[in-house]
Amino acid sequence: MKYTQSKDALLSLIREGGKLDWIAQVKLTALLSFPSMMAQLVHIMMQYIDASMVGSLGAQASASIGLVSTSIWLFGSLCAAVSVGFYVQVAHKIGANDFAGAREVLRQSFMACILFALVLSCIGVSISHYLPHWLGGGEDICRDASLYFMFFSMCLPFSMLNSLCAGMLRCSGNMHVPSILNIGLCLLDVLFNWLLIFPTRTYQWSMVNSQWSISIPGAGLGVAGAVLGTAIAFIICSSLMCYFTVVRSKELSLRQDSGTFIPQRSTLRESFRISAPIAVEHVILCGAQIVSTIIVAPLGTIAIAANSFGITVEALCYMPGYGISDAATTLVGQSLGAGRRFLARSFGRITLGMGITFMTLMAVVMYCCSPALMSVMTPDLDVQRLTVEILRIEAFAEPMFAASIVCYGIFVGARDTLIPCAMNLGSMWLVRIVLASILVTTMGLRGVWIAMAIELCFRGIIFLIRFRGDSWLKKFSVSK
Repeated sequence: MKYTQSKDALLSLIREGGKLDWIAQVKLTALLSFPSMMAQLVHIMMQYIDASMVGSLGAQASASIGLVSTSIWLFGSLCAAVSVGFYVQVAHKIGANDFAGAREVLRQSFMACILFALVLSCIGVSISHYLPHWLGGGEDICRDASLYFMFFSMCLPFSMLNSLCAGMLRCSGNMHVPSILNIGLCLLDVLFNWLLIFPTRTYQWSMVNSQWSISIPGAGLGVAGAVLGTAIAFIICSSLMCYFTVVRSKELSLRQDSGTFIPQRSTLRESFRISAPIAVEHVILCGAQIVSTIIVAPLGTIAIAANSFGITVEALCYMPGYGISDAATTLVGQSLGAGRRFLARSFGRITLGMGITFMTLMAVVMYCCSPALMSVMTPDLDVQRLTVEILRIEAFAEPMFAASIVCYGIFVGARDTLIPCAMNLGSMWLVRIVLASILVTTMGLRGVWIAMAIELCFRGIIFLIRFRGDSWLKKFSVSK
């Protein structure tokens, strides 16, 4: 209760033109960032547990998921991009004290987003059989990879609903409910995976003069069980997220007034202006990641599995960055909605400094602890050794990766998406892919990750240069 009162009081100062000194700004940034960071941390832990569950089935099972992981990011990021176009509008309207207008955007967003997710779901299901073969996967992993992608595609409407409602709550200043529900999502995912991946098994232990045993039921579905567990968890969590948005939210509850759920031209136009560059960026970025998968695939099952584990473990580092980026979007969006450009820049500096600091510390943890983490996640020693090597390469790029992540959240809050998207795309395709295709021939998977580290440093530098200027702030005033 004290957390909510303090956060709401500080947010109201933004909307009402009140004075926020540097200490108050740091406090508000921390209040908004911490719940999101904790949710990100639990989400990463869920990925670790998922990966270790699947990894216990062998390198082949891990490789089958790793093969389609970049395609999963593509579909998931498209859903996220579309939802951004609506919840950024909500942040600006709340910043301008137009709560009724915010609820109008919320209503219209539901039909537009769910229809988009259904179309995407149908596309995913229709290509699921062919996708692993297109990506160059071997016959030993294609069947499981196809099943995994098909079930993921069927779950997309719930993933979209979760992303949309969580974004709406965050942009209203409510960080703790999405965080708690996403933590619940992670815990449910682990529970359902535990029940669905493995067959029924019996655990035994001995005590003084007695022996005890317990039988745990299981479906024994293997890789398919992993994605089914995630799907069930998403269905439960997205339903609760929707309830807290449309019924319980003080700012957004649709019971306060009435309006149309049919998307209006003005709302769609503004959403398209914000979302289209992000969506195009995600398509091309994920296209580059898919190309990276194709580059890695010929290196064999060990390399594919190590690449997949490396991506999962690296998430430990960028977890704080994305949590702080969420806060940056809310703070910058509401500040600009209230017409306070100086405050928006100040919040940008604070969130940027926090993001770089936290991700640097996490990079040190990853560098030191990666051998222990990998020993838990897979029993395959070859996969362990290769994953540790590539993670230690990547650790040196994390501070600049933090700069790009948080800057991007700042720019989204200012409706400045086109040029940052172009910067991401140019960096990925012209630096990472070119270098990876060159270095892989002589250095294998290590060369691919060296290329990634160089590209992330380059990307962070160009984002910092853009932040130092004023062009990203002018985007908001022009659009108004």
